[in-house]
Amino acid sequence: MNTLARLRGVLRCAAPLTLAAVLAAGCGSAAATSSTAAGPAVTGTATAAAGGSGDMSGMDMGGMDMGATPDPAGSAASAGGAAAVPTQVLGTAVWQGMKITADAMTPAPFLIYNGTSMQDVTPPKNVSFHLMVTLNDAQTNVVIPYASVWGTIKDGSKTPFDESLWPMISRYMGPHYGNDVVLPGAGTYQLTLLVSPPVSARHVEYKDVWLKPHKVTFTFHWHPAS
Repeated sequence: MNTLARLRGVLRCAAPLTLAAVLAAGCGSAAATSSTAAGPAVTGTATAAAGGSGDMSGMDMGGMDMGATPDPAGSAASAGGAAAVPTQVLGTAVWQGMKITADAMTPAPFLIYNGTSMQDVTPPKNVSFHLMVTLNDAQTNVVIPYASVWGTIKDGSKTPFDESLWPMISRYMGPHYGNDVVLPGAGTYQLTLLVSPPVSARHVEYKDVWLKPHKVTFTFHWHPAS
């Protein structure tokens, strides 16, 4: 019994040290970086079909900055040379507290990973822009994942774009949905986004919202960059 008592005493002393070591190891890798995107690569104006602001405040990932000093050059190096990409807001809308933002982004190569293999996607030579859609909580700016987005662009009676957007992740843009867009030329277009409900477990504050697919439409003016 004396041996067992001594062993219990050793374990009581060792447990706090082990927990402290684990916490120290976890905190050591908690640094995050941030960067501000450059100016727009395409010009034009946008008119949203629903209320909302045209800023990019929803990109801050809900305050995930852990206090690290921003280092864009170092961040780009650690991300395989990737850098912030210029964007232009096409429109914003709010649906039951979900902020929906559509941007035209300078096209850049990206990768599609299906869990076992990686596929390179290079923008076609005639690409107009990369369409990027972000979904955020309108009050907290926290990103809303696990939804799906279908984009349709109309040019009068013609439909130059009608495709699903890939769920994507990016160091600078965070989780979003995107795809490359080819337009026939300068003009005024209508972009319609079909946002499907997030498929996931939910905390109770989201139990009564985003239960059915929802459409938003933006009118934007686009012309090729000179």
